[in-house]
Amino acid sequence: MPQKKIALIFLLLNSIFLNYTFAQKINEVDKIVAKYPKSFATTEKLAERIEKDFDSDYDKARAIYSWMAFNIKYDFNAFLNPPRSQGFSYSTEAEKQRKIKQINDNLIQKSFKSQKAVCEGFTALYQHLASLMEIKCEIIRGDSKISVRDIGRKTTSSNHAWNMVLIDKKWILVDVTWGQGYYDSSKGRMVADFSPIYFDTDPDYFFAKHFPDSGSYLGNRLSKEDFLNGPLIYNKTIEFDYKIKSPESGLIEVKRGDKITFEIKNVSKSNQVFYLNKYNKPVKVQNPKEKRGGLEFQILYDNNVGEYITIFVDTNSIVSFKII
Repeated sequence: MPQKKIALIFLLLNSIFLNYTFAQKINEVDKIVAKYPKSFATTEKLAERIEKDFDSDYDKARAIYSWMAFNIKYDFNAFLNPPRSQGFSYSTEAEKQRKIKQINDNLIQKSFKSQKAVCEGFTALYQHLASLMEIKCEIIRGDSKISVRDIGRKTTSSNHAWNMVLIDKKWILVDVTWGQGYYDSSKGRMVADFSPIYFDTDPDYFFAKHFPDSGSYLGNRLSKEDFLNGPLIYNKTIEFDYKIKSPESGLIEVKRGDKITFEIKNVSKSNQVFYLNKYNKPVKVQNPKEKRGGLEFQILYDNNVGEYITIFVDTNSIVSFKII
């Protein structure tokens, strides 16, 4: 079959799968929240509505997440042109804390009223809404891994923020900024794409894409090297629980003519597995073997393989590696 026809089929299948999976990923809490007004007069009114409709703290925390993800958009212009830091003077510690609180309150109300924010606004508003329902919530700042260019970076930077929420004596991880959508560089704009996977995310997946400034989570040290050098995983990897067993590192040292062995859990021969060569053409993996609840296959490193290898499962990008 000609390569152009294969690519066209992949695009068509991708459209079908996107519509199907969107219907699947909306749970009962999200269905109720989707019928809420797009805006409320005050944050207190929104909190009252959520408390009226839901009993458990878990469902309330999810309702905050889904309402914000449905209605608050990422302000990419503010990301590109951040406002200058606000300086202020104070004579006492009490005055200092009062002014910090006022700046934070202004950020919360601006995010809520304008329905636009960057991660600082998302996390502050989420924490505020949780506090109105007496749910304990913290803001965590750290690094994020979003691009193949992040594989093998030398150091971390503080460029992102997310929340930790205490539910039934257990902390859960929440990143509502990533739940609302993504930036499409080909279109030059933000795309609304509700994703539930960043609410109560499995820590193994979460910390493959996030690294806190503290370097720790609930008192346990996290590996900065694993974060920096690990492969880049995508949303569908988390959604379908595609665990990447091999290679463990995102940096693959290889010579021309070598075969690279990959193993991905929860994938079978019934799945369409392929990668894109350096000409952006799909190449189906050959002779895959089912192994230990997953799929093992090899890719020959030749002149057709580019600087990165991205594996696709059923038209969805799953994981990327950098070739050394």
